[in-house]
Amino acid sequence: MEKIDKAKAYFQEAKVELKKVTWPSKPQTMQLTWVVIVMVVISAIFFGVVDFVLSGLVKIVLG
Repeated sequence: MEKIDKAKAYFQEAKVELKKVTWPSKPQTMQLTWVVIVMVVISAIFFGVVDFVLSGLVKIVLG
């Protein structure tokens, strides 16, 4: 029974903590989602260019 009591206490405490959370509004969520998407695209382009350049350098060095 002790494990069940601990589990109940855990979920009750989690419920209390979730009520304290300040959730973002829908516009904030949309804005932050777009920021993440743009940063992912920029990162992908950057790493793609770096990969292309380094591949070219390796080909030049190795013949």
